[in-house]
Amino acid sequence: MTAVLVFDGDCAFCSSSARWLQRWAPSRRAHVVAWQHADLDALRLTAAQCAEAVQWVDDARQAAGPVAIAAYLRTARRPWPLAGALLGLRPVTALAWPVYRWIAAHRHQLPGGTPQCALPSAPPTTGDPR
Repeated sequence: MTAVLVFDGDCAFCSSSARWLQRWAPSRRAHVVAWQHADLDALRLTAAQCAEAVQWVDDARQAAGPVAIAAYLRTARRPWPLAGALLGLRPVTALAWPVYRWIAAHRHQLPGGTPQCALPSAPPTTGDPR
């Protein structure tokens, strides 16, 4: 299986972020795809997982949020693998999750975001969704 980073293609902010990654941190072995255009069954993902956070799937693992971004960066051209390794460290990941959740909750207000990017209100989750 080719590694895949799955994002929300209905969100302009997420789509802009995915295009930025593809341009400035191109991967040597991963594809970036909107979940609306992916075979979620083959990737062992659900639409709910993909709506909640960016997802990473490869032969060895499945990850979400900043852990997914770290996994993608580790497959990118230099110097991005170092950034991915740092983001993948537990203390950094622990700090990255609240930032990721804040960005996800406010993505419709960020540059490139639109009202369609807003996530429906949901009860807060506890712990990492890993």
